[in-house]
Amino acid sequence: MTQLETAVALLIQTFDKYAASEGSKSTLSKGEVKTLLEKELPGLLKLAKNPVEVDKMCKGLDLNGDSEVDFIEFMVIVATFTCACHDRCPKK
Repeated sequence: MTQLETAVALLIQTFDKYAASEGSKSTLSKGEVKTLLEKELPGLLKLAKNPVEVDKMCKGLDLNGDSEVDFIEFMVIVATFTCACHDRCPKK
């Protein structure tokens, strides 16, 4: 597999790992999201170049308001963290 294919597979595996810990296996509960962020992204939480964006993202993880985070919402989280930690993303 290429590096990008490996990265995609790891994102899927990571989501599935935390979604499987309680409730529905296709969504993350608030507790599962918190655990995932603390265990899988502790460095990014500390080193994000734009902490305001990270904070804003953390407050709005559940995009559709159903009290769970599905895989699409999870990918928005990952993309937001990536942009917050990367110099090439425009700052608003």
